Amino acid sequence: MPMLSTATDYAARDSDIAINSYTTVLRRPRVPHELFATYWRDVHGPLCSRIPGLGWYVQHHLDRQQDAHLWPTLDGIAPFPDYELDGGVEIGFYSAADQNEFNEACPLLFTDEQNMFAATVAYALPTGSVTLVDRVADPAPNEDDGLDRIHIHFGTDPDRAPAFRDRLTRLARALAADPAVLKVRLHLPDTYDNANPAPPAPNVAHDVPDERRCLAILDLAFASPLARRQFYATPHFTAATADLNATVTHTTAFAVSGVYTYVRDKQLTLAGLRGSRPAQLITQLGALNQTSDEVRHLLLTNHLKPT
Repeated sequence: MPMLSTATDYAARDSDIAINSYTTVLRRPRVPHELFATYWRDVHGPLCSRIPGLGWYVQHHLDRQQDAHLWPTLDGIAPFPDYELDGGVEIGFYSAADQNEFNEACPLLFTDEQNMFAATVAYALPTGSVTLVDRVADPAPNEDDGLDRIHIHFGTDPDRAPAFRDRLTRLARALAADPAVLKVRLHLPDTYDNANPAPPAPNVAHDVPDERRCLAILDLAFASPLARRQFYATPHFTAATADLNATVTHTTAFAVSGVYTYVRDKQLTLAGLRGSRPAQLITQLGALNQTSDEVRHLLLTNHLKPT
């Protein structure tokens, strides 16, 4: 079970990520989901985590078998048409120099995307994302931690982008003020430009329809689906979402099936070093020797650590 705290808010630990991106991913249609998820976690993930410059790298795996009440239907706001996703990725940096170092090495990473992804769209967050509240103690989850986690995507006409971003900021603040909401992280990326597809991975689609060019994403966590549904029934939530349709045209929610952290605070996690599933095995078996500095040095350098 996750370590929760009603007294401690860990939101500040994310503030060093000055530049971020949120990438939506869709698997290739004939790749079975389990094969896709395994490859993404244990082959692509460790490769990406070794690219220099990274300060933060997290895979959010999404579950297509979602319950029908992830986010209420609000008057005047339609679901995004034909919108299926298998994941969302955060890649963050401490500085522009770090991001440039990463970008220079990225062709090595991008050529791998065609093995599993049908489409990837990297939404740029040049001033970063913001975590308004986070009551989960673990800074680098590598699991389905049992929490009820969801990502809600909101869209609008790009001409209304300033008002849209202001309204989503106020919504996020209102949600974060309620103790039933364990985590609120808000992504307000730049409007996506189909003329400059990102990331430039070969043989992978990177274009989006107009309703998804100006996007916002709320990353929420609750103790359980019941706690989520109870919160949606409160006057607080009703007030927080009042007149949302004045700026929001579309919204779709996605259930998160697992959060896998490969780089945190510019350091490889155990998942980044070994792969997500091997890291889980090491944790489950309590294989302390596998976490030693000597083993880490050997894996990173192919040499024994000097004594």
